[in-house]
Amino acid sequence: MLQLRIARQSRSLIHPPPSPATATAALSSAADPPIPIPSFSSTNRSVAEPQQSDLAHYFREWFMSRKIPLYDRILEALHSEDADLSRFNLRLSEELVVDVLRYNTKDVLSCLKFFDWAGRQPGFFHTRATFCSIFRVISKAKLTNLMLEFLHGYEKYAHNGKQLYHNILVIGYSLAGHCETALAVFGKMRFLGHDLDRVGYNVLLNALVDGGHYDFVESLVLEIKKRGYVDSSTHTVMVKSYCKQNQLNQAEEYLRGVMKADDKVKLNRYVLSAFLSALCRNRQFERAFVLMEEFKMMGINVMGHVYGAWISELVKVGKMDDALQFFKDKRAVDDYVPDVFHFNMLIYRLLKEDRLEDVYDLLVEMTKRGVVPNDVTMNAVLCFLCKVGMVDVAMGLYNSKEQIGLSVNRMAYNYLIFSLLGEGNVTESYSVLQNSLEQGYFPGERTLSIVVDALCRDGKLDKVKELVMFLLEQKHMPRTFSYDKFISAYCRANRVEEGYMLHDMLTGLGQSSRRFAYHSMIEGFSRSDRGDIAARLLIEMQESHYRATRKLYIGVIKSLLKMENPDTQFFGLLEMQLACGLCDPSVTYAIFIDGAACADRPDLALQIYKEMQKYELVLNFRGSIRLLQCFLKTEKLSNALFLFCQLSIQWKRRKLWNAMIVGLCRLKQVNYASELLVHMYKASMTPSLQSYEELIKMNCYLGKYSDAIDLLDDMTRIGRQVSSFIGNVFLLHALKSRSLYDAWVSLGETKKLTNTSWMLGHLVGIFSDSIGGYYLEEDIETLIEQCFETDLYTYNMMLKRYIKKGSNSASILVHRLREKGYKPNRWTCDIIIDGLDRQGRKEEANMWKNEMAREKYP
Repeated sequence: MLQLRIARQSRSLIHPPPSPATATAALSSAADPPIPIPSFSSTNRSVAEPQQSDLAHYFREWFMSRKIPLYDRILEALHSEDADLSRFNLRLSEELVVDVLRYNTKDVLSCLKFFDWAGRQPGFFHTRATFCSIFRVISKAKLTNLMLEFLHGYEKYAHNGKQLYHNILVIGYSLAGHCETALAVFGKMRFLGHDLDRVGYNVLLNALVDGGHYDFVESLVLEIKKRGYVDSSTHTVMVKSYCKQNQLNQAEEYLRGVMKADDKVKLNRYVLSAFLSALCRNRQFERAFVLMEEFKMMGINVMGHVYGAWISELVKVGKMDDALQFFKDKRAVDDYVPDVFHFNMLIYRLLKEDRLEDVYDLLVEMTKRGVVPNDVTMNAVLCFLCKVGMVDVAMGLYNSKEQIGLSVNRMAYNYLIFSLLGEGNVTESYSVLQNSLEQGYFPGERTLSIVVDALCRDGKLDKVKELVMFLLEQKHMPRTFSYDKFISAYCRANRVEEGYMLHDMLTGLGQSSRRFAYHSMIEGFSRSDRGDIAARLLIEMQESHYRATRKLYIGVIKSLLKMENPDTQFFGLLEMQLACGLCDPSVTYAIFIDGAACADRPDLALQIYKEMQKYELVLNFRGSIRLLQCFLKTEKLSNALFLFCQLSIQWKRRKLWNAMIVGLCRLKQVNYASELLVHMYKASMTPSLQSYEELIKMNCYLGKYSDAIDLLDDMTRIGRQVSSFIGNVFLLHALKSRSLYDAWVSLGETKKLTNTSWMLGHLVGIFSDSIGGYYLEEDIETLIEQCFETDLYTYNMMLKRYIKKGSNSASILVHRLREKGYKPNRWTCDIIIDGLDRQGRKEEANMWKNEMAREKYP
């Protein structure tokens, strides 16, 4: 980030704030920049709280300098129900009414109330100026229908005189952009013998140019010339007309003709700036600059609007350096001070480019030169404070917006929200977002999404719900924004019913949820065993043309099978899926076989398989494995073997053989499993680690230690690592008896074992106390880690061995276990308590019992 100059850091913190009545004068005479921003560096973003408080106070006073207390009280009274203004004893005049209407043009309703009240006061009659003011208020708010309604109800003012009456109508319809109606009224008043005044003619002429009715422009100009109404406004509109038609040479010719004929008297800043802007829009910057300097040499006052127009055009094309240099040059030579509009334009573009030091300089310049800020300036200050990391100061101004008359715009709302989120203040950012929505500003779908994401991360789902309800009540349905993240957040927080309620409301409003929202709801209801709703949502999702994953199907099926009448629910969903025809029937059957198997309902899977056979449908590979597992789970060994023979011919896949070996082991059919393993070797297929694990486990369980060791040796010989599961199985049986080690020694005499097998055998000998000697716990732990990766089960068995041997180092081992990231489980505590009881250490055993109850070990 940029650094402010060192000199700034030594300036006094703040000047004494002026009173509202003298604020502008005080600001303009300030010798030093009054805004104390110590530094913009990333390493110095914090400002002391007293400084921040003073800075907020200064900005507040600067903003208050534009306030006129009497007009504020009038507007406040107009906001009340009775709107009684008689207590102010106002001496109504054209000037006062116009000033009040111009004071806050955004408050259209209050302006209309005041205009109506003034028109009903004895002795006061609205003039053309007051009518023009109220018309400008309405047209600026782009309330064309209100303008037309106002004009249609204007008959009651006809007593002011028919000529004024028609003048006002022509001006009103012209400002409303209804040129045809304005021309019709003009024709009617000419028929009645009345005519427009100078202002009426110029307003109508301008409306014709804006509407592109150039055929009428020439004839109306002739009428204006006949009456001698040609003035600077007429020339401005004519130059504007040529520029809109891209007739720039004609515009310059017309301009020079006026300069020569009228000796520059009837030229004003608007006509010159209009032509200058037109040249710049056509990329003729050099020609525009030369012309501007020429006007200046001829003695025409080009300061103010003309200079401002030049700066505006440079800003629009991104030439910020040129614009700033021009401003500085003219300030030094001509003591030029831009108006608030052009200051704001410079500041906003500099903010966009993160040129914060330049923004600071311009804000200082505004306060020194007594430029009164408007709403745009105040919003720019909020953005600036957010960008320099002074969010607290910005929020202080934001919270006093009613007092200082600040109307926050969309850009400032966005800056406040993002800055608060950046500081982790999610609640306050949500409050600002809520306020922006209530004020009618939608900060943008990206901003809304970021705030919602932050609320969801913080678990503030009630605020999310509040926001959603507000958006739905206001019928604000962003086109690209998705409410699905709300639904998913509810589901993640196990508030699936609320997510479903929101989904139901959106469906009623014609908004369909997207795929991931459906997934979240279906998974949520499946987890909570509400399979009926999950199944309904699954079908609804498919009707919305979203495909369900196999995992999603299985979750729904498992949930259905936990409900009442599970078989009916299961086959009902199957029938609906088959009727939908979204995928091939064999695929649907395979999914349901898979689901039934996962839900431990192999009987249902076998029923589906029989139905498939009836329709001569072929099961896919995954479904075939599931079916094979179902036969094995139901202990239908002959069916399983028959099916395996068929499948092994159809698919020569390792996964099929491994599934069969694992299933046979779980049925304790070790001979069949071992035979299949041999066939796998012959078919050049490598058995899976799980196949070895199950075979070794079952051989050890049946006491066939030689076969288990032989399998281990074969496994390590082909390069497989010993898993924690296999290592723990051997250690467990080593603790039970010395038979395992004896078998190891016996096999080692007839067969050369691999190094891994030999090391594990040595470990088994130590564990079973078959190998004499004293071994430290650390040495045994190191030896285990050389054989296989340790886990909690391994440490529990080490603990069991130490306690069995009467060792007092159990607590040391538990401490080391925790250091390695393991949390003791119930078996750990049972081992310790049982060992301590055996050793007669009842008090310590009770302490462990209390800890187990307190920690609730799994």
